[in-house]
Amino acid sequence: MKKEVEEVLSRSVTELTDPDGVFVEKLSKKAAGEYSKDLVIKLGVDPSRPDIHLGHAVVFRKLRQFQDLGAKVVFLVGDFTARIGDPSGRSKTRPEIEQTEVEKNAKTYIEQVGKILRLEPKYFSWIRNSDWFTNITDLNLPADYEINMDVTVDKKTAKIKIAPNSFIGKAVVFEQTRMQVRDLGLKDRISVITLMNLLWSLKHLTHARLIERDLFQGRLASGQELYMHEMLYPVFQGIDSYVISQIYGSCDLEIGGRDQTFNMLMGRDIMRANKAEPQAVMSLEILPGLDGKEKMSKSFDNYIAITDSPSEMFGKVMSIPDSAISTYFKLATYTPIAEVKEIEKKLADKKHNPKEFKTRLAHEIVSIYHGEATAKKAEKGFASTFSRGEKPELEPVKAKPGEKLSDLLQKHGIIKSKSEWRRLVEEGAVYNFETEEKITSPDTPVLPGDTTIRVGKNRFFRTDTE
Repeated sequence: MKKEVEEVLSRSVTELTDPDGVFVEKLSKKAAGEYSKDLVIKLGVDPSRPDIHLGHAVVFRKLRQFQDLGAKVVFLVGDFTARIGDPSGRSKTRPEIEQTEVEKNAKTYIEQVGKILRLEPKYFSWIRNSDWFTNITDLNLPADYEINMDVTVDKKTAKIKIAPNSFIGKAVVFEQTRMQVRDLGLKDRISVITLMNLLWSLKHLTHARLIERDLFQGRLASGQELYMHEMLYPVFQGIDSYVISQIYGSCDLEIGGRDQTFNMLMGRDIMRANKAEPQAVMSLEILPGLDGKEKMSKSFDNYIAITDSPSEMFGKVMSIPDSAISTYFKLATYTPIAEVKEIEKKLADKKHNPKEFKTRLAHEIVSIYHGEATAKKAEKGFASTFSRGEKPELEPVKAKPGEKLSDLLQKHGIIKSKSEWRRLVEEGAVYNFETEEKITSPDTPVLPGDTTIRVGKNRFFRTDTE
């Protein structure tokens, strides 16, 4: 078990902030069955877009290792803070995300996370931070919303109807809809962050502490605007950790990419200010995107989603630069580190073809998310399509004559959005696979007959209007 603890604390880890070794001691005892309390590990995600990609999966797979050692993961869906937008890695202000989109994406996140994490209550829980960042008066209920309440006077009970947008009506709905009560069964009190709570935390933070962040310094140095809501984002993230410690009994570790280190350390400051045991912080290496340069990001559109089809996932991995192969083996697979080092040596030797290792890499990644049999099929399909130029084997999708090709492709997940579609068409990256004729208009209807459409390098879709 000691070996497993050492592995989880070292592989892909860039920094572990645990000054007194409190977390490491708890983890070692938990793994040995000597620690009976929950060992709570927090991961916060802002659901700004719905897909979980391999960059996120670096963190999720680390969390799975912690679960296998007995820890409990608290998956924090930042539906409130998503409307602010985390400025990490941003040279410009991020736009707000509409609440309806946030809620839709949050649901998708929870559905996807089960591909990697154990979801039994002993090992997993999730909660939204709107649970404590919204208050009774923030509710705005429909006028026809019915609220009935039992009222007892002189030992006689009557059911009365409460106006939905009265304070009492909102208070009833507020309590009924808090995940802390509804899903976690807490009854003594509901954790809510008020303006007074926020000011208490800010009272213990200096402007110099907030402004020292490299990102903010870069903005100011280049003469760009820095807005107060962006400066407060790390504070809100720190408050999340404190509230989780109150709800779950502790928040022992927060984990994230190294670009989140400042935000996570803020959690330690806020917890100390509120006289709670400060969390440890683990920062992980960041997986580069398909270009091998920028970090993998949905915003940069250089990502591999864990819900991508096997053929698309395989093809995307095969498109990464050779320089990123060993990094992907280390961060995106379960290949032992000793083997990764051997692969690095062979890649440095010109006698070995990088394609050999890239094919193995693509196979392993597809196998993790779709299974071994599907990975073999995806590898075979890639070889026949790209190595021998054969038509890919696809089941045709019935289409109506005149139906927009973009609507059909988006419906079946081949493209993520209409804006992506327009960009691909403008770049000349969409064409009829059989005739090699490019599609030049975003409004092009479904092509007649049995037709295979190629979208970009690695996406294929077969339509049939007959």
